[in-house]
Amino acid sequence: MHLMQHLSFNGTCAEAFRFYEQCLRGELQTIMTHGESPMAAQTPPEWKDRVMHAALKVNGNVLMGADVPPDSYKQPTGFAVAIQLEDAAEAERIFGALAEKGTVTLALQQTFWAERFGMLVDRFGIPWMINCGTTA
Repeated sequence: MHLMQHLSFNGTCAEAFRFYEQCLRGELQTIMTHGESPMAAQTPPEWKDRVMHAALKVNGNVLMGADVPPDSYKQPTGFAVAIQLEDAAEAERIFGALAEKGTVTLALQQTFWAERFGMLVDRFGIPWMINCGTTA
């Protein structure tokens, strides 16, 4: 069994996943739009460029996402995509990239459980937690 995150976007999925590919140094495996899908003939013109399925592979993990209809979209709350790292410099790089044009809710800092820990909501409205190492 594998647990994976699936993120919902309001028309920014492709942009977000291309950004995450660079930021997380992952491999974008799929970005399929509705217009490229087997359902293309039934897709309204305004939905042709919206993402039906995106998949990003990062160190053996997969992050998935899609654009949802505007009337169904809700700002994400009650969860965060958590990243566990061992290198403080890499934690700072990723945190800084995700925080750009986003909102930092807890600055990246040393805590009693981690060398670095921080929380933010990125420019696409996705909540993240970055945790690095342990303080021993």
